[in-house]
Amino acid sequence: MADRHRVVILGGGFGGLYAAKALKRAPVDLTVIDKRNYHLFQPLMYQVATGSLSPGEIAAPIRGVLDRQKNTRVLLGEVVDIDPVAKQVLLKDGASCPYDSLIVATGSKSAYFGHDEWRTWAPSLKSIEEATMIRHKVLVAFEAAERSSDAVERNALMTFVIVGAGATGVELAGALGEIAHRTLKHDFRSINPADAKILLVDAGQRILPTYPEALSRKAAKSLERLGASIRTEVMVTEIDAEGVTVKTDTGHERIPARTVIWAAGIAMSDFGRQLAKRTNAEVLKPGRVKVNPDLTIPNFPDIFVIGDLAYATKEDGTLLPGVAQVAMQGGAYVAKTIAKRIKGERQIKPFHYFDKGDLAVIGRGAAVANIFGLQLSGFLAWLVWLFIHLMYIVEFQSRFLVFVEWGFLYLTSNRGAMLITGSAAAGSAEEAKALRMTAQD
Repeated sequence: MADRHRVVILGGGFGGLYAAKALKRAPVDLTVIDKRNYHLFQPLMYQVATGSLSPGEIAAPIRGVLDRQKNTRVLLGEVVDIDPVAKQVLLKDGASCPYDSLIVATGSKSAYFGHDEWRTWAPSLKSIEEATMIRHKVLVAFEAAERSSDAVERNALMTFVIVGAGATGVELAGALGEIAHRTLKHDFRSINPADAKILLVDAGQRILPTYPEALSRKAAKSLERLGASIRTEVMVTEIDAEGVTVKTDTGHERIPARTVIWAAGIAMSDFGRQLAKRTNAEVLKPGRVKVNPDLTIPNFPDIFVIGDLAYATKEDGTLLPGVAQVAMQGGAYVAKTIAKRIKGERQIKPFHYFDKGDLAVIGRGAAVANIFGLQLSGFLAWLVWLFIHLMYIVEFQSRFLVFVEWGFLYLTSNRGAMLITGSAAAGSAEEAKALRMTAQD
């Protein structure tokens, strides 16, 4: 009996997981490799960072998700290289894994536009570790301000700067506004949390640039009601332990702030660069591998690239966005393509992305949505956002827990995961400064 077709999936994110589940009944031997043992529901990372949810409520063990797939095994490991001629991927520990078809879904990392040293002071939101560290920084800032008698220092501690006004930045700003004005309203005696300054900065002309302009304006008004300030058409030129420097039309401006969060831009993953090098694939901005209409790398029909790493376009030539829906649909498409190839089919239609729209939540009962050509805002958009996010969380138990947490948050404004964890949890101003040393990627 001939050996079965070997499929290797790199990455257990949305793209990789959806591809794996779509191959459940295919006549293949499937291997999923990830450097983490869990699938992370990335769209709700900001809720971990702001204490609404705990990490375990937005993550599920990959083995548990795929445990009923008898044709599938899951390996914990980091892939660092590939030999596309010998058809094998190489792991960091020296092991190798052969394949007949390879699905690369390794995602992206945060881009600091040539200033990687800023990672130390301005963590991004790409991992659970970063999310819990941001939560730590935010909560310790309030604690340190409570103990500080220096007005200048207190002002800097209670200033929160978010760089990047896409969906992640907007959602973070909204959540911080709720923390300051509602969650912590009665918790302190020396400070008024509502005095916190939440500043959302971006080099673009408006927030949520991929949304219709009318929704951007409504989102901006919702943020302003939560006490957040918006600064567009300003460029960050420096970030350090003491704050942020931005360039405006009139010159440079210094913003003293002890908490800076990065939500601007993505860059190619380390393995993505190695893949492009080994296959001579073209890399296009913003750090993606150019793929064929069937999501394969040119000259390598056995290597598929999906999700944030793929430079795939719509029929009109515009780049597909780096959102979960693109990765999900790409994963399902690639799985069907491999199954058809095994059956001998060669005429396979190009990948077509069905755009279901965009959603962003600004606060309790407030969101904006552009779905199926409809522009929604306010409570109705929030209900749509809630339903869709609950529907796509992988584990049923997680859906239930998240639903309970959201219900509790909506009724009381209290967040169930406002915990300061880590070694620097005492809360003095000096320790708040020392938090910069924990912000490694």
